[in-house]
Amino acid sequence: MNRTGLVLALLSAVLFGASTPFAKLLLGDMSAQMAAGLLYLGSGLGLAVVLGARAALRLPSHDEAPLTRADLPCLLGVIATGGVAGPLLLMAGLARSDAASASLLLNMESIATLLIAWVVFRENVDRRLLVGAACIVLGAGVLSWQGHAAVAPGALYIIAACVCWGIDNNLSGRLSAADPVRIAMLKGVVAGSVNLCAALVLQHAHMPGAAVVAAAGGVGFLGYGVSLVAFMLGLRHLGAARTGAYFALAPFIGAVVSVVLFHAHDLGRLAVAGAFMAVGLWLHLSERHDHEHEHTVMAHTHRHVHDEHHQHEHGPDDPVGEPHTHHHVHTRLVHSHPHYPDLHHRHDHGGDGHSHDPDHTHGPDGHTHAA
Repeated sequence: MNRTGLVLALLSAVLFGASTPFAKLLLGDMSAQMAAGLLYLGSGLGLAVVLGARAALRLPSHDEAPLTRADLPCLLGVIATGGVAGPLLLMAGLARSDAASASLLLNMESIATLLIAWVVFRENVDRRLLVGAACIVLGAGVLSWQGHAAVAPGALYIIAACVCWGIDNNLSGRLSAADPVRIAMLKGVVAGSVNLCAALVLQHAHMPGAAVVAAAGGVGFLGYGVSLVAFMLGLRHLGAARTGAYFALAPFIGAVVSVVLFHAHDLGRLAVAGAFMAVGLWLHLSERHDHEHEHTVMAHTHRHVHDEHHQHEHGPDDPVGEPHTHHHVHTRLVHSHPHYPDLHHRHDHGGDGHSHDPDHTHGPDGHTHAA
């Protein structure tokens, strides 16, 4: 297992899951739409400060690959689906649903992420991964179950929101070679502005006090901003299906925080949910995907070190030291080793004639592979 990707994906789930109980506390002082706007704005503005400090101090992470004009369609898709449409649809669904039904339906995000990665983007998803993801989602379902389930009037809105976030997660994977802090900052600022304006104009809501605004900004920065950066870095190493499955652990983290801080959960249900999730996590951690594959000649730009996939000559203007970022060329390479659908291993399996990338030639990593 790619330990870096695993740690980043779990960190993303921990931050988002831990932020949820605190975000719910804020709803006592404002509408859900206002809370969404302030949380996203806190995320975007906090990351803008990080970007400024990073550039001023010239920290090592400053040399991430910049966004390019070719990234614009995916970036607009990420902002539109995950930052604007998803929260708006969720708010519409919550207004028409009870809390239990809404919590159960929100588990659809990880399923949507996995299915879109598998069916649309041709990411490798084997039986072990499917069973593991099902166990994690089942654990989340047990956790949010409150004794009944019904098709609420707002169910379609919530399912549509989860599909939007599934699209967002997969499009974010297309952008994972670029600077994740900049992408998360743009998403937070735009999404926060849209939701805040909708609350102020459409709902005629009033801004809460300065202390509540500051609290929402802090929760949003950690639970939405830093979490999203970790999620995108996880995508870089693991692909959308696996990162999305780990992120489904977030409800369990939120429940544990609720127990510790607010004594607010049924410990029996928490234990059963934890058992399902532990099985799912073990199935993922013990996965081994190894076969001969071909990397074709291609060129791209991203942050890297000189490992077996990056054996290239440097020009006089290329940076020294590692890791570093510059335009580089990959020569043809055929080898076999354990791998995951990261930037350099997004390829077709099973000889169905489909390329992994949506244009059926070269995607962001520029590679096609032969199983």
